[in-house]
Amino acid sequence: MLKIQEIREIIKLIDQSSIDEFLYENDGVKVKLRKRGQEGETIVQKVVQEKEVQPVQKVITETPQQAAAPSEKQEAVKEEPKNVDTENLHKITSPMVGTFYAAPNPDADPYVKVGSKVEENTVVCIVEAMKLFNEIEADVKGEIVEVLVENGQLVEYGQPLFLVKPE
Repeated sequence: MLKIQEIREIIKLIDQSSIDEFLYENDGVKVKLRKRGQEGETIVQKVVQEKEVQPVQKVITETPQQAAAPSEKQEAVKEEPKNVDTENLHKITSPMVGTFYAAPNPDADPYVKVGSKVEENTVVCIVEAMKLFNEIEADVKGEIVEVLVENGQLVEYGQPLFLVKPE
């Protein structure tokens, strides 16, 4: 069974993100959240419980617009990773809970993509938390070999965002 605290946390994440609708389904339990109105009020539309379930494992963060028409920039983030030994790779992780953005605005190219060379102070993405846009730097010199998250995806504290082959 979803605990009330877990539902409250989901509602906070939805309020802080740019998504309009959220649907969670697991083992007969359905939770659908939708924003409406000017104030961005989040409502719990439907909860059906048939048996006890584990806490939320993954949050779907795709807006209807993103699902309908993925941009070329979003597809660039989904490039296939090179076959590289992951033990020797550096992980760039999220320093906070928030929404991952690969580019400074929807019309711009992503900061980095697979094959991009980065320095320690190269901005690789933005994580939005509580309406603040935080630039995340590479903190290592090397080459991006894999992008682990999608544009607009909610990320957790410490979640790996990129794999970098250090120089």
